[in-house]
Amino acid sequence: MKRKFCLLIVLTLIFTTIFTGCKNSGDKAEIKVLNYGQYIDKTLLTEFEDKYNVKIIYDIYPAPEDMYTKVKAGGTDYDVIITGEYMIERMINEGMLAKLDYDNIPNFEFVDEKFKNQPYDSNNEYAVPYFWGTLGLLYNTKAVTEKVDSWDILWNEKYANRILMMDSQRDTMAVAFKKLGYSLNSTNEQELKEVKQLLLMQKPLVMAYVVDEALAMMIAEEADIALIWSSEAASAMGSNENLNYIIPKEGSNIWIDAMCVPATSSHKKEAELFINFMTSKESTLKNIDELWYSTVHTEAVKEVEEFLFDNPAFNPSDEDVKRTEMFRDLIDEIKVYNKLWTEVIAD
Repeated sequence: MKRKFCLLIVLTLIFTTIFTGCKNSGDKAEIKVLNYGQYIDKTLLTEFEDKYNVKIIYDIYPAPEDMYTKVKAGGTDYDVIITGEYMIERMINEGMLAKLDYDNIPNFEFVDEKFKNQPYDSNNEYAVPYFWGTLGLLYNTKAVTEKVDSWDILWNEKYANRILMMDSQRDTMAVAFKKLGYSLNSTNEQELKEVKQLLLMQKPLVMAYVVDEALAMMIAEEADIALIWSSEAASAMGSNENLNYIIPKEGSNIWIDAMCVPATSSHKKEAELFINFMTSKESTLKNIDELWYSTVHTEAVKEVEEFLFDNPAFNPSDEDVKRTEMFRDLIDEIKVYNKLWTEVIAD
């Protein structure tokens, strides 16, 4: 009886193993994607899943600093991250990203050359550009009747409690740096003190520090002026004809968001297939139709509708672009920025 019982256990274990093995072999591969909120046509996720038999776990974050904290803390091993150039540079410097196998990303050839070999990834080893744009002012021409060409308007008491600033330290601090005539990558102690004082002086005038919420609030005319990314400005202008966008004369930020693969990814090939899929002309055009973000794609840009191409938020002039500057990784100096920003928000 004892031998039969043992044999029964053995047979049970064998059949369980076989069954489990068969079940696992039929499971889909799975990749985890981390992206800004509202930054993809979500039908593309389903299309990719169906085409490659890969399940996507999709997660979002509000600002690059939140993304970095989330990834650095661990807990979830993401396979694709979409984020800004300065944060990609930081992750490269800290060994957090894997070098890409471009044999799996042939659509990289359609990325405009002017977006390649940028300082954050000078040899195009770690990231594939996704969208680009600028940082500027979106304002309601009914409420703001004076000429708007400077960051100074964000300190005008006439618009107290009608101003939206970004809950994003690099973006909001960039405004103060440029208003003062400094580089938005400055680490000069005196310049940082001036930036802090300027933002504290402005704070009583600010309705809210937001990110994604600014788009809907400006369309609904709940605020008069917003610090905003150009792509969201373009979308807002398409929904409310009273809105206009400018890059102030003092200069601003030009950004490139890109797709990268963390060094901890256990599904690197599938991640690269996803990046290639998102870099196709068809996927890019779907994303543009949904988001109205400026494209890096040499073929997709030829098919952008005229009304969008003529929008200054979508397609800024060469003169405007010349006044812009790209964020860089500040390495250890970022701790000073973090402290300054915390003091501004908490004060």
